[in-house]
Parts: sequence; C-alpha cells; structure tokens
Amino acid sequence: MSVRILAAAGFTMLLGAAAQAQSPVSLASYADKDGFIDVQALTCAQLANTYQEDADALTTWYAGWYNGLAKKHAFNVTRGKDLEHQIIVYCQANQSKKVIEAIAVVFKDERAKLGIKMK
Repeated sequence: MSVRILAAAGFTMLLGAAAQAQSPVSLASYADKDGFIDVQALTCAQLANTYQEDADALTTWYAGWYNGLAKKHAFNVTRGKDLEHQIIVYCQANQSKKVIEAIAVVFKDERAKLGIKMK
C-alpha cells in the first residue's frame, strides 16, 4: 500500500473519531422547564456526554434511589465508586440503552460475583 493511501485512511479515521467526539454538556440541559430530569428516560448517551461531576452526582442519586427501594440505609463509598465507574463504562459502550438498564446489568453482575441470589 502506498504512503498516500495509508495517510488518507488514517486521516479519514481521525475525522470519524472527531465527529463522534462531542463536547460534554451540563446535566441540566436534560431537565424539563421545571428543572426536573426524568431519570427513568435518561439514556446512556446522555450520561456519557455529560461532565464527570454531573455523572457522579447522577449515579449517586441513582444509588440512593435504589437503596431506598431496597430499604437499605447504608452507603459503602468504595463499592459505590466502583459501581459508578462500571455503569459509566457500560454506558459509554452501550449508548442506546437507558441508564436504568445499565444499572440493572451492572447490579446483576455484581450480585452474581458476590453470590447473592434474588428471590
């Protein structure tokens, strides 16, 4: 292959990657006119395209929501950060999914790893 063809292919790949990369947006941009975000409708693409501090805040909110549903009143900071990271990584790879679907997948994997069986 000639150097020109390789250079053109590399440039095309670079342009494609640049087109896919987007600047992060504030989580607030997904809110309705009253400032609320429909957390059950939020997509992985939206989570993956927000600022890290917004993603952190949102995943912490989700953790509290799920712990409240399970009537749990404790927070394991280390495990919470690890699960948050897993959710964000899953969302980056599966941007068409909803965040709540990503959480379900990550939590299911975590329960299996810990040997926890659901009733």
